Amino acid sequence: MGNGVWLSPLVRSDEDRARLVDYRLTWRENLPPRACPVRLSADCRYKLWCNGAFVSFGPAKGDGKVWYYDALDLAPWLRAGINVLAVQVLHYPADPARGNHSLFRSRRPGLYWEGPAGDWRCHTEQTVSFYAEESRFAPLQIHERAALDAAARDWRTAAFHADRWERPEPLPETALLPSQRPDRLRPRPVPFAQRREGRFLLPVSTVPTHTVCSFVLDAGEEVCAFLRLAVSGGRGAQIELLQSECYVTDRGKADRLDAEHGRLEGYTDFYTVSGGDREVYEPFWFRSFRFLKVTVKTEDEPLALLSLDYEETGYPLAVRTRVSTSDASLAGIWDISLRTLRRCMHDTYMDCPFYEQLQYIMDTRSQILYTYAVSADDRLARQAIDDFSRAQRPDGLMNASYPNVTVNVIPGFSLYYILMVHDHMMYFGDLALVRRHLPVIDRVLDFFGGHLTSEGLVGKVGGVNGKAPFWSFIDWAAEWLPTEGMPTAGLYGPLTMESLLYVLGLQKAAELAEYAGSGRGPEYRARAEAVQAAIRSRCMDQSGMLTDGPGRPELSQHTQVFGILTGTLDEAQGRRNLLRSMEETGVAQCTVAMCYYLFRALERTGLYEYTDRCWDIWRRMLADHCTTCVEAEGYARSECHAWGALALYELPSVVLGVRPAAPGYERILVRPCPGLLTSASGTVHTPRGDVSVSWEKRDGELSLRIEAEEEVKKRIITE
Repeated sequence: MGNGVWLSPLVRSDEDRARLVDYRLTWRENLPPRACPVRLSADCRYKLWCNGAFVSFGPAKGDGKVWYYDALDLAPWLRAGINVLAVQVLHYPADPARGNHSLFRSRRPGLYWEGPAGDWRCHTEQTVSFYAEESRFAPLQIHERAALDAAARDWRTAAFHADRWERPEPLPETALLPSQRPDRLRPRPVPFAQRREGRFLLPVSTVPTHTVCSFVLDAGEEVCAFLRLAVSGGRGAQIELLQSECYVTDRGKADRLDAEHGRLEGYTDFYTVSGGDREVYEPFWFRSFRFLKVTVKTEDEPLALLSLDYEETGYPLAVRTRVSTSDASLAGIWDISLRTLRRCMHDTYMDCPFYEQLQYIMDTRSQILYTYAVSADDRLARQAIDDFSRAQRPDGLMNASYPNVTVNVIPGFSLYYILMVHDHMMYFGDLALVRRHLPVIDRVLDFFGGHLTSEGLVGKVGGVNGKAPFWSFIDWAAEWLPTEGMPTAGLYGPLTMESLLYVLGLQKAAELAEYAGSGRGPEYRARAEAVQAAIRSRCMDQSGMLTDGPGRPELSQHTQVFGILTGTLDEAQGRRNLLRSMEETGVAQCTVAMCYYLFRALERTGLYEYTDRCWDIWRRMLADHCTTCVEAEGYARSECHAWGALALYELPSVVLGVRPAAPGYERILVRPCPGLLTSASGTVHTPRGDVSVSWEKRDGELSLRIEAEEEVKKRIITE
């Protein structure tokens, strides 16, 4: 970095609430410059306008060890004469519970600037407050109760006079996080968000005096977008903007468009109109919604509703993989899957844009695989891998979600991080990345190795969320909803699933170690085999089914699936167990989150035709008019959870059969798995180039055609 500086209003101590601080820079240009490079960052988040035009939203999320800046060229927005730069900064109190969980912050709001010099002024808005959306768990705290600040009206324009605003002071290094020191700031590691304009057609143009008016707007699909409402007149009017994902009935969710029997639930922004010719309200943070319910209550003046616009935002995912199959329903599943992945990709991956906007390890591992399969883009993945490595605690476990200013530990999730690094090795073969993360992996494995029982199983390392130090979440299986996603066997002792996850982590770590030449592969494999022997001895019933805990009667599909994936069950026993879990009642079923692993087990045991039955989960989503994939059918809190975007991996990687067969895609395996499909075709974009595949199945015989550039063809194997 250069000679940049952090600027802050005259706030001497930690605030007791979230604040918006407006920064305004004016300077003169004799001629519009050909280039005007600037660097900026903020604590916690900024929005930037130049001469009234919106430019960017940032910085990318960092933490106490890493803080990012954005590099921009302002030349396209500059003009001869006076130029106005306007930056609005959102800052949360240092208390983790009193702000957005994914944003780290110091005790002072700040704007980092390296660019043109001029007259800086700043103003802390007094008419906008942020509230906790729920009493128990409020990770967002982005929704507003707002009114126009008369001292800041039109502050982004050249006509505004900021003479009464204060001058910001340079922040001393003692007021900064270590990562925020100018010489330690890092460039944004991921691209800026894409933007796309949208506009609602308002059914009402004027609301008379002393009237309550309410109407619902439908975006047609779930979107992530910045809102912009313009009104005129209506002094004292109250406007509510309720954002909702779908209609909900007293019995829960069914048809998401059922306005007759359902109601819209969600979070609301509240705005009080000051009156005047034209007044614009723009909530600071982007909103997630499919429906907007607008409620207006006027006082002594009528209110004119001029416009309600939105600008969609999200990671600029370039999808270059295309697939079509003989099953027309899979096309619709592909569409909602792709939309879900897009909505859950911003400057980090997200578990859900509506409720939490947190990057969870288990969710992210799946989302990364889906991203690789459709785009071969690993920029957000690399950042996620680095993020999670910094989330490691002294005991070796990781925060289950990160960046996160609060403690949130799900022991098994740390093992999915190992799978994430292994996936990157297979797709991109970055030896330096693997070697950098092996010490982190070793500390994860040492935690579990240090918590083995005398029987050789992973001991009880967690429990029910809120009732134990750590949460042993596995899946939202219906039988496990009373224990919040933990197998009920965990109420009585260790979980077989946590031992199986440890085994899988050891096995993948062994392959990573061998690739990196660390020499620890044999040790990892020996440790895995010892735990496998304990699982077979202590967690298998007389019929050969793996139970959910040692000596427990409860059965789940999950333990059979991971028993197969780890080789703890031999091929014949694994097939018998999986068939029983598919056909019999009384076995807890994998839900949306775990279907990726279920599909892998079905493929490995020659039962892939059963995936057609599993796709019914997504077919029901389409029948219920979902536009994105739900978190789970039995626990459908979130309508947009990208661990459900499974089709993005399954169709190119398994149905067409294009996958890496060696680290770095040095060899490309093309081995379609048809299941009940009769034909499929498409092009898969890999890090080595495009591979086009088409196949047709007749009378049990598969005719396969593969096309690729000559250099790519040399890498292809079919067995």
